[in-house]
Amino acid sequence: MKQVTGISASLTAIVSSVASIGCCMPLGFAAALGTGAGSAFLTTLRPWLMGLSIVLLGAGFWQQHRAKQCSVRGRWLGNVLRWAAVVVVVGMILFPQQIAAFIADRL
Repeated sequence: MKQVTGISASLTAIVSSVASIGCCMPLGFAAALGTGAGSAFLTTLRPWLMGLSIVLLGAGFWQQHRAKQCSVRGRWLGNVLRWAAVVVVVGMILFPQQIAAFIADRL
């Protein structure tokens, strides 16, 4: 049976939290990338995407806890990705406008 490490839950949480920032991007940047319509669509989905991010983080930590109960040793990459996902999701929840402005200025 394949070992589940929670890496997919961490990566999916990062992707969904980054996708939720679509509502905060300036229109010029969104239009340049051709995502104006996607940005408007993601604005309505932002609360659901953030909720999904939190649920997926919870699933990743639950899988990690479950693996320890079964004496399965976790990978350090899984732990790093899981905690990176926590930082990204919390950052997106607390500072969405600042992160969007940072991305728009740098890209």
